Amino acid sequence: MVEIGDHNGQESELEPVPVNPRKASLIQQSEPITNGHSNGLTNGTANGTANGTSNGTSNGTSNGNEAKGKELVALPKCHCVKGTEKCSYHESKRQLPTREALIPEMTSAYRSLLSSLGENPDREGLLKTPERAAKAMLYFTKGYDQSLEEILNDAIFDENHDEMVVVKDIEMFSMCEHHLVPFYGKVSIGYLPSGKVLGLSKLARIVEVYSRRLQVQERLTKQIAVAVLKAVQPTGVAVVVEGSHMCMVMRGVQKINSKTVTSTMLGEFRDNQKTREEFLKLALHH
Repeated sequence: MVEIGDHNGQESELEPVPVNPRKASLIQQSEPITNGHSNGLTNGTANGTANGTSNGTSNGTSNGNEAKGKELVALPKCHCVKGTEKCSYHESKRQLPTREALIPEMTSAYRSLLSSLGENPDREGLLKTPERAAKAMLYFTKGYDQSLEEILNDAIFDENHDEMVVVKDIEMFSMCEHHLVPFYGKVSIGYLPSGKVLGLSKLARIVEVYSRRLQVQERLTKQIAVAVLKAVQPTGVAVVVEGSHMCMVMRGVQKINSKTVTSTMLGEFRDNQKTREEFLKLALHH
């Protein structure tokens, strides 16, 4: 199941997202989205055999059509849980003050860290460092304060356009959740509209919202793709992220020229090789 983030480190409430039946295959899951349609047709056929062809056909069609209108995709609530259950940790954090109100507590924590490193937090060069570091960390993770609905701001337009839209080389800065050091790079997004298009700048804003959190590149790639899918319900979404990770450069193996490339392909981009190749050619050609 895929994840979409929301405020304060949590994922979105379990808001079922309506999906056009013809596009239900866009999200790949281990379990089926719904079996209502097949049950409707199966029951209808069985009833038709026992009670007559007309009754069977009408029951099967009506049950199947009713199920079509109810196909939903449940989005996991946060990274702490793998299924659809609530996250007890973040439920307990709902009454926290605004993030700015946490600056004094964070400042104290950074001061303690400096002392633990053997430094004197009262010397001139470090006197204001704890507060600066606290404010910087809030900025690096400001995506927790933003939601998809907020940043889209109704910039979704009806447009009779069904050809590929690609915005490439969107700069991305994020923080590795394993070591709390930066990783950065570029994001390319493509989608196939289905009657609606998204304001181009909003694709960059989607990248900003999900990258300004504690992340791993694999999850970031998926979240961006699903956010575009949720916004305009296209027939396909493709995202490629190329990143350099300071946790591999400054420490550990210290490979300064290594890059990590991740991709998420949904809908036509997953199912149609030519469509996928066209996107990759446009996105990766420099």
